[in-house]
Amino acid sequence: MSRNRDRVGGHAPSADSPAAAVMQEQNTGGFSFVVPTEFVELPSQGKYYPQNHPLHGKDSIEIRQMTAKEEDILISRTLLKKGIALDRVIQNLIVDKTVNPDTLLVGDKNAIIIAARVSGYGNVYDTSVACPSCGTQQQSAFDLNDVTPYCGENKDKLDATDNGDGTFNLLLPRTQVTVTFRLLTGVDERNVYLASESDRKRNIDDRSITTQLLALVVSVNGDSSNQARQYLVDNIPSIDSRHIRLAYKLCNPNVDMIQDFECTECGLETELEVTLTADFFWPKQ
Repeated sequence: MSRNRDRVGGHAPSADSPAAAVMQEQNTGGFSFVVPTEFVELPSQGKYYPQNHPLHGKDSIEIRQMTAKEEDILISRTLLKKGIALDRVIQNLIVDKTVNPDTLLVGDKNAIIIAARVSGYGNVYDTSVACPSCGTQQQSAFDLNDVTPYCGENKDKLDATDNGDGTFNLLLPRTQVTVTFRLLTGVDERNVYLASESDRKRNIDDRSITTQLLALVVSVNGDSSNQARQYLVDNIPSIDSRHIRLAYKLCNPNVDMIQDFECTECGLETELEVTLTADFFWPKQ
């Protein structure tokens, strides 16, 4: 099996491990087959989960291979409309059912999605992309084995202080305010997206940046009240806003999905980020 073991994949469980035994066989009607599992490397390395979380201190998570049941989930109009199709797939694939997918950090969730795609359909992802220069739509093939986990080791570039609990302190350059921000989970990311979609449907101006900031900021100069957080978000200078978002990007353990791209029309050579949507699981025939 293609497993990208040094990056987002992991190592296969031993045949006599408890989890492997649980997933070993499904037998009916006189035939049986193995449902494979694998360990996926977590970009967070388990460092940012609270002590009572099942992934605290764990550098990998075991998942099983996708089946037709997960494909049903990925074509469910109801789940797609609610934006929870991928979350439901992850919930099904995780072997340890004490892990709540809603509490997964964004980067760990992305690593699981990529590993499931590679084991289910292979490492080549063919998709249609628009050239950022000339706008031409064209097919491009991305190698998912080339993605690499990022553990947030560049946080020192902006002097963000790691509090050891998934939160970070950051001094803002313009206002000289100290904010504490947190790493977002998959459900946080989904809520930000759904709020933006709701604004779009009601013809309200896009508020995705302020919505994300409100989700990120835990406290302002030690004040964690909703009033203090909302005041900051409503009045923060753009340079400070960008500082928070850049610090979050540097601190957030994730999977680097940047891939090389060359336009067949205008010859532009650049880098593009591979997006993770439900379509990600449907390879071109």
